Amino acid sequence: MDKRIIQISLTAALAGFLFGFDTVVISGANQPIKELWGTNWFLGDSLFTFHGIFIMSMALWGTVFGALFGGVPCDRLGRKKTLFWIGILYFISAVGSALAPEAYSFSFFRFIGGVGVGASSVAAPIYISEISNAGNRGRLTAAYQFNIVFGILIAFISNYLIGILFSENVAWRWMLGMEGLPALIYTLMVVKIPNSPRWLLLKQSSDSKVLEALSLLGTQHEEAKNRLTEIMKALQESTSTVQEKLFSGKYNKSLLLAFFLAFFNQLSGINFILYYAPEILERAGLASGESLFSSISIGVINLLFTFVGISLIDKLGRKQLMYIGSIGYIVSLAMVGWCFYSGASTILLLIFILVFIASHAVGQGAVIWVFISEIFPNKVRAYGQSWGTGIHWVFAALITLLTPTFLDSEIGVFKDNPWPIFIFFSAMMVLQLLWVVLAMPETKGISLEELAKKLSRKQR
Repeated sequence: MDKRIIQISLTAALAGFLFGFDTVVISGANQPIKELWGTNWFLGDSLFTFHGIFIMSMALWGTVFGALFGGVPCDRLGRKKTLFWIGILYFISAVGSALAPEAYSFSFFRFIGGVGVGASSVAAPIYISEISNAGNRGRLTAAYQFNIVFGILIAFISNYLIGILFSENVAWRWMLGMEGLPALIYTLMVVKIPNSPRWLLLKQSSDSKVLEALSLLGTQHEEAKNRLTEIMKALQESTSTVQEKLFSGKYNKSLLLAFFLAFFNQLSGINFILYYAPEILERAGLASGESLFSSISIGVINLLFTFVGISLIDKLGRKQLMYIGSIGYIVSLAMVGWCFYSGASTILLLIFILVFIASHAVGQGAVIWVFISEIFPNKVRAYGQSWGTGIHWVFAALITLLTPTFLDSEIGVFKDNPWPIFIFFSAMMVLQLLWVVLAMPETKGISLEELAKKLSRKQR
């Protein structure tokens, strides 16, 4: 792989670091905010708590907004400018959340950070997939996922260290504000990356601009000319008869594939476990400080097995990793549920949570951003990515909104024991395995233009 493309891909993938950091950093502020602002009250007679809607899931609703509409700036302004403004949103969110005087302004700034997360899950995978080739696209796009889990690990470590160094009433503000530093560094780095040559061609930019972008990617002049001709020919072949609307009927297969992959990703319970890791572990019997420390092990396992997923994605392929991940999900989630139900040791429960995290890292974690960025044709890729990531974040927000209710419920089987939640997630992963077997295609080693022809229905 060309070193320059790797460097540029890793710069774009740093949006994933901020994604992961922002997603998990709230876990350290969860309990202190409940106590400081008294947010854990029910809204009227509903099942929803103020804390669940405004504190824990507001960022995810921002993420839904950013994912659903992130395709617009990504298509019109370009991948590079969108990535730049994402960094600005992260910085504003970090500083604003840390300084927020009350719950509503806190929620507003968390929403802004969520918009950045959602937009990054559209722009970064698209950008990386468009500057890479069929042979290395999986590994380079999966670098975005690696940065997500690296950000998660650093957030867990940061929360733990800050929790030791500062008193509880101010520690959560430092936890959230810490994100401002990497956000600023990332924003400055994005300024130096080139535009996507494919995007420039789609916007009918001059050949000189496309050649300049290719040269900035490390392509020699003559090779750049050949590459330009190759991309232009492929674009013409794959889009010459296209009605350029995502929901025209031509892309139904890609739409359904993106929907179910994103749907099952969240019905695994991954965001629930990452957001509420300290609280879940406290329910299992660990003290507050021990639960924060044990959360770091979740981040470490996530990082290590993401390496495994990235190393295998262009060798075994996307579908094989989904097989492995699905089976791991089913077993580990069922055992976590059993541990809570039977009152098994906290060590055994933590082991199965770590098996769950490893299964996610190798399977869905490594595959989702790669797969969705591959299955839509060039001219609708930004909007297709918005569709897939939007579905992902809608379900992430719903699960984060609803699960605190079950954690705090005094009703029926949920009273003081969350075991039914994990059994439900395990059952959903049985359905995911069936979907992978029956419906998911393999995209390994196929160019983006060839995939477009393979997955799109011909117009009559």
